[in-house]
Amino acid sequence: MTQRSPKATAERNRTLDLASALVRGAVAAGLGLGSLTVLVMVVWISSPYPDSGPGGVLRAAAGVWLLAHGAGLVRPDTLSGVPAPVSLVPLLLVLGPVWLAHRAARDAAEPEEGRPGPSQAGAFCAVTAGYLLVVAGAAACARGGSLRPDPDTLVFPVALVVAGAAAAGVWTAAGRPFGPLPSWSPLVLQEAVARTLFRDRAEAACRSAAAGVTVLLGGGALLVAVALGRNAGAAQDAFLGLAGDWSGRFAVLLLAASLVPNAALWGAAYGLGPGFSLGTGATATPLGLDGTPAVPHFPLLAAVPDQGPGSLLNGAALAVPVAAALAVAWFTARRAAPAYAPRAQVWSRRETVRVTLLAALGCAAGTALLTAVAGGPLGTGALREFGPVWWLAGPAALVWTAGIGVPAALLLRLWRLRTPGWAWRRDAPEADEPPAAAAATATEAEEKAEAEAEAEAVIGRPRRWWAPWRGRGGAAGAAGDAAPGGTAAPAASSVPAPGTAPDAAPGALVGAVGPGAGRGDAGFEPYDFLPTDPWHEKDFREARWASLKRGSGGLMADFPADPADPADPAGSAGPAGLADPADFGAGRPAPDPDPDRPEPTP
Repeated sequence: MTQRSPKATAERNRTLDLASALVRGAVAAGLGLGSLTVLVMVVWISSPYPDSGPGGVLRAAAGVWLLAHGAGLVRPDTLSGVPAPVSLVPLLLVLGPVWLAHRAARDAAEPEEGRPGPSQAGAFCAVTAGYLLVVAGAAACARGGSLRPDPDTLVFPVALVVAGAAAAGVWTAAGRPFGPLPSWSPLVLQEAVARTLFRDRAEAACRSAAAGVTVLLGGGALLVAVALGRNAGAAQDAFLGLAGDWSGRFAVLLLAASLVPNAALWGAAYGLGPGFSLGTGATATPLGLDGTPAVPHFPLLAAVPDQGPGSLLNGAALAVPVAAALAVAWFTARRAAPAYAPRAQVWSRRETVRVTLLAALGCAAGTALLTAVAGGPLGTGALREFGPVWWLAGPAALVWTAGIGVPAALLLRLWRLRTPGWAWRRDAPEADEPPAAAAATATEAEEKAEAEAEAEAVIGRPRRWWAPWRGRGGAAGAAGDAAPGGTAAPAASSVPAPGTAPDAAPGALVGAVGPGAGRGDAGFEPYDFLPTDPWHEKDFREARWASLKRGSGGLMADFPADPADPADPAGSAGPAGLADPADFGAGRPAPDPDPDRPEPTP
């Protein structure tokens, strides 16, 4: 029998891992295609008047699945006989394929328990190849259907979308590291990414840009909702007019739901100022709707403003980019002047402006990318331009976020620094102070802190509006800790001390452990830990001792009824001539033992 070498075993495991990653990519694509096909088949089965058979439904489902990846479709059956392009991608459908590809790449790149996983490049290539194989099969299946894919769009953007989702999955499996860059990248970028300061600033700019894009999307969705609420009757008429049976209305409802993200981006572009195109000769902006729009009969398009100049209500849409710019400024200022941080860690004005500008640039890039995929042609005539103009929406977002975000970020930074006790600790030195001045400042701060601590020990903690009980009874607690002569009293004692202060509450424990010990405030009521049952009373204790004596059979000695006189030296020695433990503590010699007393038996 032959035995495989460790190198051969490693090569075999690597091959199996790559094959598994290839299968994962194909399965992810199959799951997305299968789920969408089932949905289309349900709508087709429930339709009372289907236009085609099962084969046509499968081809249409394959075409819609490719449209969800950004592929352009061509509709050959038109009234004019000229094939019409359909490139308006429902963005809600994109989430499913992207998430499946991302998850497949993430699972393939994660190492299994007991053996290392494939390389990151190998997992990325294998998952992408497996996914694109299913894409090629679906494109071949949809060639003879009513929605045929455009071959030019299968490479871009379909392959690019799949590769981007797989790369994001591999990056997630690696822990989302920010660097190092590949060896073929410029050396200047590699050195910049290697610096921790650069990574922190880039992370802050990305977070601020993401916040700005999110606010833009939310504001656009709000504009669409308000417009649909005002034109609810027109939207209802369009919804009921497109289909007469419930299955057709369900299909229209699904299509409208998948286009909701597109409508939010249209609203964001409208608020930014450039607006969106409703055909080759019509543009809707906050200033008004110019030209004659070529609007299809669809419920979401009922939110389009009426023709003519815009009103004051239309101009209120400009609050959306203002809110986005303020969001960028707020997220940048939070990182520029973090709470409870030393002032040495506060960014300078130049750094704050630089990061805000980078965030504005990122917000503009994200807005341009999203608005580019939110629209697309729906025909060859007037509808060949339909949706936001990305090359105008991106610069508009840059102007809004940079023009408002930079001054707002500086003002927020200044406000956070000027707020007492919030922006930095008072004992932290300034960043631009020399070492000697910083050391002197730190020493003065320590002395001041010690003086404040001593003052708090005497007068108690300062009273705050959120904790009014803190300043109550502090003087009494501090006075109980220090004696009049300057010597400290016992810190922990549950026995009442002689000479308790007159203002102490009855039953209070002097010097008891806890924050409320020794407080003499009249409004303060200490906890009573003394027993209240009669078990510890004198009569009950004597009865228990008598019972124990009777049960001992004479082994217990009789104790004197009255305690010995403290002035009697014989009584101070205790019974049987034993020494008093207090004599040892005071340094006095112990008395001689009784010579007639028998020695103890070992």
